[in-house]
Amino acid sequence: MSDKLNISITKTAKSRLAETDFDNLPFGKTFSDHMFMADYSDGEWKNFQILPFGEIGINPAISALHYGQTFFEGIKAYKHANGKVSIFRPDKNGERFNLSAQRLCMPELPVQTFLQSIATLIDIDRDWVPGKENHSLYIRPFMFATDPFLGVTPSTSYKYMVLTGPVGPYFSKNLKVKIETHYSRACDGGFGFAKAAGNYGGSMLPNLKATQEGFDQLIWTDSREHAYIEELGAANVMFLMDGTLITPSTRDTILKGVTRDTVLTLARNWNLNIEERRISVDEIIAGIKEGRISDAFGVGTAATIAHIAEIGYNGALYTLPDPAQRVFSNKVLNTLNNLRYGRSADEFGWNYMVGH
Repeated sequence: MSDKLNISITKTAKSRLAETDFDNLPFGKTFSDHMFMADYSDGEWKNFQILPFGEIGINPAISALHYGQTFFEGIKAYKHANGKVSIFRPDKNGERFNLSAQRLCMPELPVQTFLQSIATLIDIDRDWVPGKENHSLYIRPFMFATDPFLGVTPSTSYKYMVLTGPVGPYFSKNLKVKIETHYSRACDGGFGFAKAAGNYGGSMLPNLKATQEGFDQLIWTDSREHAYIEELGAANVMFLMDGTLITPSTRDTILKGVTRDTVLTLARNWNLNIEERRISVDEIIAGIKEGRISDAFGVGTAATIAHIAEIGYNGALYTLPDPAQRVFSNKVLNTLNNLRYGRSADEFGWNYMVGH
């Protein structure tokens, strides 16, 4: 790796590892001993440091709090049987990190800086990477604006940070989802393709309403007509219809998922027919009714493969084939698990090894 970062490292005086229950890891609530932090000012990134996880002081007037100049990424690291640790495709997250930065008028971070910051942090906290099946170390890089100025204009200073924490499965069951016909996650010309915090804040009310109706997640539709499928909750969505894998084509309302790209790459390698296009709600409902849809699932870093068992639409509930019997999505999940945990050859070069 060229241009090695000069990172100041301050280790914690007392690790919390021994008091952490690795058999009970609610997603996103347990954090490792250390975090990474860097500052952007005067047109450059500086002050690279790893320090004990904890609170940071911020000015209450910073523009991130008032105008939403903040975004994040989600990545996972895995422990192999031989004790080695790998991060799954972080270079793709680094590329997307900069797409989000561009859209929100924030400074880009060199991908090599992104990779080094994460790898160095995980190398220090490698004992926090769970060795249990379906468990991993979740990695949360994020950036936020820090100018203490109440004006609607891009900040001139920013902070980049990385948090990590051990996690178990994101979903513990197959999903009952509702096709949203009123609220919108993103609109044409907006920033649905970025991992901006505002996207998630705006999704909370419709998600809450769906939960109150007995659903686990929403399938978002386009904001113009609510006629086309876009995403599943905070993940991309795929269907297997008439033997063809179909998924919404990415546009400015749809996130370019790393897991999405991974699944499509595997499907092409297996010579499966693939269509990336606009998918209407009507054709999905008709496909279920006619028995032409054999598989439906969400794909994302947190969930990996999230089987959809039931879909609600306009008051009716449609049941899909038994997830346990689905050939394609279960093959993908098994293939990814074997690859990420180092049990099979990494023919695509997707595992970024920590400390090597």
